[in-house]
Amino acid sequence: MSVLQIPTAEVFVPLLEPARYKGAYGGRGSGKSHFFAEMLIDDAMRNDGLRAVCIREVQKSLKESAKRLIEDKIRSLNVSQHFEIQNEQIKTPGDGVIIFQGMQDHTSESIKSLEGFDRAWCEESQTLSSRSLQLLRPTIRKDSSELWFSWNPRREIDPVDQMLRVKMPTNSVVVNSNWSDNPWFPNVLKQERLDCLYTNPDQYDHIWEGGYVTVAEGAYFARHLADARHEKRIGRIPRDPLMTVKLFCDIGGTGTFSDAFTIWAAQFVGHEIRVLNYYEAVGQPVDEHLYWMRENDYLPGNAEIWLPHDGRTGDRVFDVSYESVLIQAGYNVTVVDNRGKGAAMARVAAARSLFPSIYFNEATCKGGLDALGWYHEKKDENRNIGLGPEHDWSSHGADAFGLMCTAYYPPRRNHHRSELEPEETEDY
Repeated sequence: MSVLQIPTAEVFVPLLEPARYKGAYGGRGSGKSHFFAEMLIDDAMRNDGLRAVCIREVQKSLKESAKRLIEDKIRSLNVSQHFEIQNEQIKTPGDGVIIFQGMQDHTSESIKSLEGFDRAWCEESQTLSSRSLQLLRPTIRKDSSELWFSWNPRREIDPVDQMLRVKMPTNSVVVNSNWSDNPWFPNVLKQERLDCLYTNPDQYDHIWEGGYVTVAEGAYFARHLADARHEKRIGRIPRDPLMTVKLFCDIGGTGTFSDAFTIWAAQFVGHEIRVLNYYEAVGQPVDEHLYWMRENDYLPGNAEIWLPHDGRTGDRVFDVSYESVLIQAGYNVTVVDNRGKGAAMARVAAARSLFPSIYFNEATCKGGLDALGWYHEKKDENRNIGLGPEHDWSSHGADAFGLMCTAYYPPRRNHHRSELEPEETEDY
């Protein structure tokens, strides 16, 4: 069989060598999918009888698969005589095959049908679940078999990022590829990229440069976070040792299925809110939260706590209120009354109003910033109306942040002058 001569962008050259795991992540226009489609055809030409599966987490129809792209590549590479394109699969030289499947359709029994396959190419790998990876990895076990992954990163905690960027397995090759690495970057996309930079700057890094999603489309604080980064209000914010630290909480609970318990630690300095730290835990007892406070030197003598109205409600496991436990631990605790219907949007409005005066210590607030960037409105798509804030993983951090903003009050003014007192930066 003749060997194909396929021009390859320099960024993908490391993926041409044999490896158990191969990955390419990055933004739009990098050519990731085109590269893997060409490499799959080349492998099929070099290895008679090669069996490959192209995988997505969810594949409702072949229109959602890589089949059309592979067909186009077969034609453009002038190798149609070696392949037989069928309705649901592609026959390859030497009685091999390329099939297309969704991992959500597989069980621990059905996945065994892939045991003899040589290649598994996972597209849109950012959507793969931990379950899917746990099923797939030991199943593709043939000698010299390979698993390929192409994806546009979404969140650092996504299973594929944890596997190939955080805890990379042995015999892995992973490259970061973006539009600037593509020597054949289409002219039609050049203006699309520039338009995105101008009209949608908060999403640009994710869409085009392969960055993680820091703000969701339509998130309540998307523009405010973008402005904060541009104005360098997200960076290194030191703690003032002479001032009280204010801890603003959203109540979770004890047990596996509890909501997250979140804390923002901040100091009010003049007209600035300096956010120092963020904490989040799920299902942990109050002692765990107190331990975090002590570890960060947020002690009864230098820190105060604000709780939402349910801080007076007993924990469903231990039947004691957070307020009582924290007071017993020595803290000054303020419980904010329930503001009833519309309270969530009141917190959003307060946060938006104060955002220009808020500064974040990036190193310790990353989880909280992620939550603020994701916090968004729930939509009725059929009627195109908003239903208020979506209650998901981000809402707990956002609620505690909103509590902070509703509890903020500006510096006191001198009754004898219209200007601020000289001591406007002291604690209050």
